[in-house]
Formats: sequence, C-alpha cells, structure tokens
Amino acid sequence: MYVTGAMLLMSVFSFAQQKDPKAKAILDEVSTRFKTYQTVTASFAYHISNAAGKVLSSKSGTVQMKGNKYTINLGSNKIISDGATIWNYDPTAKEVTVNSASASEGTITPQKLFTDFYNKDFMYVMDKDSKVGGKPVYKIIMQPLDKNKPFARVYVAVDKASKNIISTTVVEKTGNRYVYSVGNFKSNAAIPDANFTFDKAKYPGVEVVDLR
Repeated sequence: MYVTGAMLLMSVFSFAQQKDPKAKAILDEVSTRFKTYQTVTASFAYHISNAAGKVLSSKSGTVQMKGNKYTINLGSNKIISDGATIWNYDPTAKEVTVNSASASEGTITPQKLFTDFYNKDFMYVMDKDSKVGGKPVYKIIMQPLDKNKPFARVYVAVDKASKNIISTTVVEKTGNRYVYSVGNFKSNAAIPDANFTFDKAKYPGVEVVDLR
C-alpha cells in the first residue's frame, strides 16, 4: 500500500478539514458495537517495516479486555492494567515498571483502538473497499489533526460482516509502517478480574520499579 508522490499529493488535498460522513457512520457503528461487549479476547500480530518495505520486526500476541481493564501478552512480555495502574513486565530484565493509568492518558489503550478515539484527533475519508484475509472490508484513511504527531496516516480495515476492526496500519513520517492485524476475536467470555493485576508472587526475583 505504498503511495506515489502524485497520489500522496492528491490525498493531502482530499483531506482538507474533512470528516467523511460514510466513514464516520462506519466508525460510529464499530464503536457502539464494541461498547456492548462485556469482555473481549483476541489474538493479534504486528509487523514493522521500513520505507523500502524491509521487515524490521514481526511479533504476535493476545489481548484481553474487560471494561477499562486489559492484559496484553506479547511473548513473555506483559502489559497489565486494572484501569488505575499499569504494569509493564519485561522477563529479560526481570523487571516490572509501574505507572498510574491516569498519568498515561495519552497512551493508546486497546479499548481506544476499537472505540471513539477518532472523533477529536483525526480527519478521515473512505478508501476503496477491499479484502483482508479473504474478508470483505471497508477501508478508511485517517490523518491526525496534530501535525506534530510522528505518524502521517492511519489505515483502518473494518470487517463488513462483524463490524469489528480487523487491521490497522500506522505510517510514520519516516516511512516506517506498523501493521496490526486482529484474529480470533471473541466477546463476552468470562474473564476473572485477577487477570488484570500483576501478582509479584508469581514472578520470583522480579524487581519492581514504581514510577507513580
């Protein structure tokens, strides 16, 4: 999905203070539907490539969400939040850093990626419909209102059948691309609250770095 200079110039003009009503209607439906879920469990993969298309990193993981709580498992690394506190566990360093969730309000949480983050921060227009993993999708191109952001574009793919976001591509101003793909999306399964706190007793020898 590389953009030539002419196409990029055209897309810049097409974005002039625009919030495409069709794109907004689709994003609103995604947000409304997601907010009805009591819990969400999903697998995901992400790939980082440079402007030349060379893959720099490729990883996969799982995420669980319940209200404003979430747990991200990325290999042995974990990011856990109970809505008030965020624990970031790095097994290689045998360290967990602790932050206040309120102090990290600018952070994009998993919930924000599926809800109405777009309302205040982006302009957006429809792209051509296509397929992702064989599924027909709506594609939406988003541009941040804040020109100081390190990224220039976000491409969102919405499954036409489920109305869930199944792919997000973030393009940095440097040309680096971050592609996040969602798979095995399940809603409303029972998830214990204990999954959303870091239990130090389960990680003997871990150093706690409290940054609150």
